[in-house]
Formats: sequence, C-alpha cells, structure tokens
Amino acid sequence: MRIDLPDPERIRSMIEELTGQKIEILPRGISLDSREVKPGDLFVAIVGKRVDGHDFLDDAKEHGCVATMVTTLNESGDPPQIIVENPVEMLGTLAKQWRSNFSLPIIGITGTNGKTTTKDLMIQIFSATYHVHGTRGNYNTELGLPLTLLELTSHHTLSILEMGANQRGDIGYLCGLSQPRYGLITNIALAHLQDFGSIEDISRSKGELFESLPPDGIAFVNAEDERVRSLHTEASKISYGFHPGCDFSAELHQDGEGLFSLTINGEHISLNSYSKTFAVNALASCAVSITNGVSWESFQEAVLTFTPSSGRCEIKNMDGITLIDDSYNANFASTLTAIELLLTIPVKGRRILVFGDMLELGKESESLHRQVGQRCAKEGIDLLLCYGDESRLTAEAAKSAINARHLHDKHDLVVILKEELDRGDVVLFKGSRGMALETVIDEVFGP
Repeated sequence: MRIDLPDPERIRSMIEELTGQKIEILPRGISLDSREVKPGDLFVAIVGKRVDGHDFLDDAKEHGCVATMVTTLNESGDPPQIIVENPVEMLGTLAKQWRSNFSLPIIGITGTNGKTTTKDLMIQIFSATYHVHGTRGNYNTELGLPLTLLELTSHHTLSILEMGANQRGDIGYLCGLSQPRYGLITNIALAHLQDFGSIEDISRSKGELFESLPPDGIAFVNAEDERVRSLHTEASKISYGFHPGCDFSAELHQDGEGLFSLTINGEHISLNSYSKTFAVNALASCAVSITNGVSWESFQEAVLTFTPSSGRCEIKNMDGITLIDDSYNANFASTLTAIELLLTIPVKGRRILVFGDMLELGKESESLHRQVGQRCAKEGIDLLLCYGDESRLTAEAAKSAINARHLHDKHDLVVILKEELDRGDVVLFKGSRGMALETVIDEVFGP
C-alpha cells in the first residue's frame, strides 16, 4: 500500500509534532510495502502476522525512501528513522488528525457482501455533482483507510469510505478515525467465522458503523436484512427495500432477455444487468444519493454507465462463451447469489461453475461447502469443477446428481476447461481471494 501526500509540508509538521522527532528530508509519499516505495517516500515498517517490515529496511532504502518509521532502531541509522511504539497506531493518529482539518461529510459503507461495488457505484453517481474522495482498491482496513484519509484535500466536497473488518472493534476504530456522518450497511451474512466466531459477532461488528453516527447523521437501512434492521443508532434512519413501507420502496422487474430493472418510488430505473445483487446495490446507492440531492436523471445515467471492478461479477463475451468473473472473493451468501446469477443468464449451451474454496469459515466450513454442492445439484448445474481442499466436499455433495469433479491442481483445471468449454456455454468463476482463480481465467481465456 502506498500514497502520494497531498501536502507534504503540513504532514511532515504533523508527524514531527506527534513524535517529537525531526524529518530532515521532506517525504513526498508514504509506503507500507518496500516493493512499492518510490524515491522520496516515508517507509512505515509494519509488524504483521507473517511479515515484519523491519526486515525490509534495506529494500526500502534501495528504492529511494528518505525516512523510515520503526519500533526498533536500525544500527546503520540510514535512512533516518522515526522511532515510535506502534507504527500502526501512529499512522491512525496521523490520519485522524489530518481528517479533522476538513469539514466535508463522509459516507461510511460496510457489510458482508456488496460494499465495494456499492462504494464504486456511489462514487460514480456523486462525481457528477461533487468532488469525491473515496476508497481505492482494498484500502479499507486499519492500514488502508488511514492512507485513504491522508489523501484528503480542501478541494474534496464528499468522501465515500469502504470499511472492512476481521474482528470486533475494527469498524469502530475506522469510524473513530474518519467520523462518518452517513452510514450504509449492505447486509450481514456468514463470513470470516474463523475470526468472528458467530453471525452475532459479525452483526455487532458491522453495527459499530451505525453506533458511531452522530444524532444529526443518517443510517441507511437495508429493510430486507433483519439483522441490519435491528441495529441501534442515534442517527435518523432511512430505509430501502422491496415493500411499500420503505422510504425508498422498489419493485424488481426482469425482461425476456433476463435483464433487471427497478421501479423506485415510482421512477423506472434501467440497470442493463443480469445480477439481482447489482439491483440491490443500485437500490442502496439510490437511497443515499437521492437523499443527498442527486437527481434521478444523474442517478440513471451513472447506473447505466457503471462497470464493476475486476473480479466482481464481471460479465464478458469471450468468443461466444459467456464468462462471469466473480473470482475476487467468496463466502456462503455471495456464492449462492453468484449461482443464482449463473442460472439467470440466458444460455444456448451449458451452465458451468468453477468453484474454489470459501476460506475463513471456521467450524462451519464443512457444512457450508456441502450446502453449495447440494444447491448446485438441486439447480441442475451442467458441470461443476471444484478446486481446493474444502471444495472436495462440494463435489462429493453434488456428484450423485450432476457432473461434478474435484481437482487438486490448477493446471489440470485449465486443461479440462479448455477441453470442455464451447460456444454458447456460460461459465462462472467463484472462490475466495486466496484461491486466485483469476490465474485460471487468464490461462483459459488469455492470448
């Protein structure tokens, strides 16, 4: 992770004030990864679970960093070192102080599924009328969000921040740094159970966003999610959903080609999408944007021109084969939703699912992987190809009803796909980030 500093002089002064230590050469950027260091950067040495940034000080120096932030002094003293007790906490303190210089409203977004697509869509919607600051890529953690905040400038008039969590307290910490006025929780579902332990813990963690909102703020409530509905907040509530009692009440339509559209408070919104999940994300974005003064015309235009980020439900035509690339990540709820999308798209050939392990599900992993196989069997998926240790259970649960195979090797998976895929087929790739199924897509469909 790395950023360019928008005001190096002011940020250097803040670092010196917070640490009581001088930085002789002005840092032009901040990097947390020695491989990404650019000349003039401050390199922050983070001690992680598997990697210690202090082991890469020489690499950072070779890449041109002008100073380092460390917990222990390197004997060489070169480049100059700022010694702090905890670089992560110092980065957060710096970001919080920097954010306090700006009075712009901040929209915080979290949830188990859909938060990145919703954030990206909202950035596109608001960019027509605001100078929008927002989360880039995966800069949504205790490391990434402080860097995102440090990119704020006086020119920005709105900030849209995605917030991720791996444990209780993470969302509350990020809200403490950013001070959001508006909050959106897309949904609450099973994910990261290895860290959280239960769906109740996940709900409490996501709920920290609503709890952090000020009394004059607004919580945008997904009325279709019982757990989101039940969360406490001192802020006002605006609801959205598919029944008449919502502030933003929608009807979902699907045409003969399988494309979805919405009618929201009487306004017809074309989506040009086969994904019901995107329809829900669009409805959430509508509630936030229309409430904040965006016109229906601007909203419609942004939705129609929106393109999802790589690996997040991208649909492409690859020489007659429909590719659904949803390989960026997976949990149980998002996998079932992706299967629903696979079934929705009109097809002349077969429906094929390439499924990689859903990681970090703890003691629920075996049951949930089997349930995915059972769902594939029930829906009559034409071909199920599973890759990974856990997805072996998925193939076992499905193979008595459908053509389901389990593979231990990516190369074998690539070979089978090249043999099996034919014009008219639709193939979905779904798996957790650690399974890196995008590498299979590249080999199968690459040049």
